[in-house]
Amino acid sequence: MVSSSAESRAADPDVADAAVAAGSAAAQPGRSRWRGAAGAGVGLLAVAVVLAAMNLRPSVTSVGAILDEVTRTLGASGTWAGALTTMPGLCFALAGFGAPWLARRIGLSAAVATALAVLTGGLVLRVVDGPSVVLAGTFVASAGIALANVLIPVVVRTSFAARVGLMTGIYTAALQTGGALGSAVTPPLTEATGGWRGGLGSWAALAVAALMLWFAATRGGGLNASHAAQSAEPHRSLLRNRLAWIVTGFFGTQACFAYIMMGWMPQVLIDAGVGRTSAGLLMGLVSLLGLPVSFFVPPLVVARGGLGFWSVALGVLGLTGLTGLLLAPGAAPLVWSVLIGLGMAVFSLAITAITLRGRTGADTASLSGMAQGIGYLLGALGPFAFGVLHDLTGGWTVPLTMVIVIVATQLVFGWYAGKQRYV
Repeated sequence: MVSSSAESRAADPDVADAAVAAGSAAAQPGRSRWRGAAGAGVGLLAVAVVLAAMNLRPSVTSVGAILDEVTRTLGASGTWAGALTTMPGLCFALAGFGAPWLARRIGLSAAVATALAVLTGGLVLRVVDGPSVVLAGTFVASAGIALANVLIPVVVRTSFAARVGLMTGIYTAALQTGGALGSAVTPPLTEATGGWRGGLGSWAALAVAALMLWFAATRGGGLNASHAAQSAEPHRSLLRNRLAWIVTGFFGTQACFAYIMMGWMPQVLIDAGVGRTSAGLLMGLVSLLGLPVSFFVPPLVVARGGLGFWSVALGVLGLTGLTGLLLAPGAAPLVWSVLIGLGMAVFSLAITAITLRGRTGADTASLSGMAQGIGYLLGALGPFAFGVLHDLTGGWTVPLTMVIVIVATQLVFGWYAGKQRYV
């Protein structure tokens, strides 16, 4: 039995890589694998990663929950609303390309701190004036998120090498929690503060808290040394790597699906007769459902494989929910929301694919930059196209059909991204 288990682990590159990482960490003299590389305990660094991750979704989901009120108050059009919901994905693409370069120039910890500072500034800017300033502030906030999106998986890969699956799960669970809070809490915040500006602007406080904790966790500078040691090999482009493009396609299609839902699903439900508060809570539930998947599936995939199987299974659930939302949106909105939420939880597997398919910190940074840069560029087209199709057709049938096609394509990329190999 023992021999068979060992042979099975050796035959599985994902399991073998995790085992090698664990052995490498354990072999370092005088250093516990549960000590962080930044001079603080790994616990403080882990909490900083979690709080930073919680800031990477409310900027987006908070807008979707009150999109019609923002649009009406500003006298904006449906096309403007489509541009607003597209802005995050577009910025995630453009700024994401520069994240690996920024980390090499100023260090990994300083790059993440810069990302959180930019996010804070954007969250404040977007609530101080009219439509153009709202777009500009959303652009700035999204640029900060884009940098952190790319860099935090590198922190996980280089600082938690012995616990990649666990930390990936915790990181993605924190993302889902932040998204859920953005949808569920923003409507009450809007009422409590007297308008949408107070409701959206309140999220800057969470970004400030994350920035302060990040400084405390990384002030020793060891995180940069760890990243440099892992990234000693020359930077290489993955644009001609077939597996890198598969992972990018997987990430891009799931991002397109997610950001369309986060930006437009509350409005689809409201038009189907669901109350505004209920629609916000259902969108929060959609994000929250990713938590159990994020906690349990990535560690399971790292330990035993099965990335392709889980990607397809979650994708089928998402397709079922979208079909219900298309054919009978008001009949069972809770059921459709649960199924769509489970389908969107494939995000945790897209992040897992990035951390598993790079052997080193340098490869992970390159793959993360490519997959999230190009992937979010693809994803950015979705919310805008969804809004334009809604304006042109006056309904939700054609836009939702487009989303179904996107998720069906995601299934194919997810299956092939699950093949056990490296870029």
